[in-house]
Formats: sequence, structure tokens, C-alpha cells
Amino acid sequence: METESKLKLHLRPFCLSVKGPVKMLRLVLTVTSMTFFIIAQAPEPYIVITGFEAIVIFFFIILYILRLDRMMKWLFWPLLVIGFVAALCCIADGVLIYRKLLFNPSGPYQRKTVQDKKEVL
Repeated sequence: METESKLKLHLRPFCLSVKGPVKMLRLVLTVTSMTFFIIAQAPEPYIVITGFEAIVIFFFIILYILRLDRMMKWLFWPLLVIGFVAALCCIADGVLIYRKLLFNPSGPYQRKTVQDKKEVL
């Protein structure tokens, strides 16, 4: 019970500050917009960018809740988090491009007309 009260006191400053609810509301709005992009079948860059933003916001919330920015002053945490997420997105993008090229090596698909098929025969 004592550790529970200490944990509540430890988490309280960020959650009850002005920044806490605003950042959490921003995360909810970003995830909602990403969901709408997915449902509307928007172009992939819109979905990827909103997903990237949601991940960055989530990491910042975790960073502030755990107070890592105050514990380790020698490390600039936001830069580390954003760099890590950017590296993961670049790797995922490379894998997706590789798969797209692997399944369609000749370029965009073009329909052949009936005349083209007759000429081949």
C-alpha cells in the first residue's frame, strides 16, 4: 500500500499538469485521424506519417511519466526516441519497397488490348 501511494505521487505531477492531458488528447486525436485514414483508404504516406506522429507522441508521454528527461540529463531523450522511431520507419519502408519490387519487377501493370493480344498470336 505504501508503494502504491508513492507511485501515485510519482505519476501525479505530469498527469495533473497542463502538459499531461494536452499531450494525451493530442495522442487520441492522432490515433483517431490515423484510423479514419485507414478506413477511408487514404494514400499510404498519410497513414505512415500519422502513425509515425502517434508513435512519437506516445514515446514522449512515456518519457514524461517515467521522468527520464530529469533522471538522465546527459542524454537528450527526445532526439534518441525520434531517431529510433525514424530508423524503424526507414527499415519498414525499405522492406515494403523491396516486397513491392519483388512482386512487380517489370514496373506498373498495363492492360493489353484485344488488338495487342491478336498481334502476339
